[in-house]
Amino acid sequence: MKSIKLNLIPGDGIGVDVIKEGRKILERIAELDGNIKFTFNELPWSCEYYLKHGYMMPADGLKILADCDAILLGAVGFPSVPDHISLRELLLPIRCNFDQYVNLRPVKLLPGLKSTLKKEKIDFVVVRENSEGEYCGRGRFESEGTENEKAIQEAVFTKHGTERIIQYAFEYALKNKFKSLISATKSNALNYSMVFWDKIFNEQKAEYPGIQSRSVHIDALAGLFIMKPEEIEIVVASNLFGDILTDLGSAMLGSIGLSPSANINPERHYPSMFEPIHGSAPDIAGKGIANPIGTVWAIVMMLEHLELKDPALLLMNAMTAVLADVKIRTPDIGGKSSTSEVVDEIICKMTK
Repeated sequence: MKSIKLNLIPGDGIGVDVIKEGRKILERIAELDGNIKFTFNELPWSCEYYLKHGYMMPADGLKILADCDAILLGAVGFPSVPDHISLRELLLPIRCNFDQYVNLRPVKLLPGLKSTLKKEKIDFVVVRENSEGEYCGRGRFESEGTENEKAIQEAVFTKHGTERIIQYAFEYALKNKFKSLISATKSNALNYSMVFWDKIFNEQKAEYPGIQSRSVHIDALAGLFIMKPEEIEIVVASNLFGDILTDLGSAMLGSIGLSPSANINPERHYPSMFEPIHGSAPDIAGKGIANPIGTVWAIVMMLEHLELKDPALLLMNAMTAVLADVKIRTPDIGGKSSTSEVVDEIICKMTK
């Protein structure tokens, strides 16, 4: 019997809805397999928690989180709490303190989905640096309350951090037999951070002569996403660029509710965290119509990370079959089904 301890953070809005359904899937996987046992520790950390206690998670929150095999997150953020508080007091501390420096986001048009671009082939991966760069949180306000008031936002790129994310992307390309790799840059305007990024990228690409690799400015790359996504296999990007590009990528598939995200500590010194990329969507929270596919796909990635390959494949096949069948789907992708109806159908497909 393989015992897996999972820390669940439903968070805010539809995060509560999708994590509830994700837990049902995991419980069913354990029943079907017989050799896996999932233990769940559900944590109430959220914007509602912040309003009650004055903090997003307790002082020993990271210690509590560290005691698990993986973390499954729903969504963080609600209008009642400023976004910079909800992000910087929960999500970013987890990513940084657990050295989850790889943010892995697949962008794939699965059977049954219709791209907003009317494209038939969209299938690539974005490797996003997840622990420094533009999200380092450094900066300051100056001359507040005067006509000379200004805000200065810093970005920090270290050689260690930049090297390891670019190397991870090249190694991922090799492992998955990708022939090409694109580095997102903007070195013509960001004359320190992105010039540095390009320098490290060029040093790393020399170590992988078998992969066709190039740098593309972020604005041109966004255009490539729209015009010729079939030419893309893998993209490596900084924290901010990767964040924006992957939301665009999910929208290309038809809904931002479809895509998963893995925050990975490759060395496994700390637990990795898995989540859908959609936000808390307060306008539909509690209505039971949130798309659970992003969460289901994130669970697939989590199972793969936990080296549970057979359950991961079973779930991925079931999810794909439900999408391909077209009959059961949430309103954001043209259906009338509820969140739980989609998940129940996935569970049904897993059983057959």
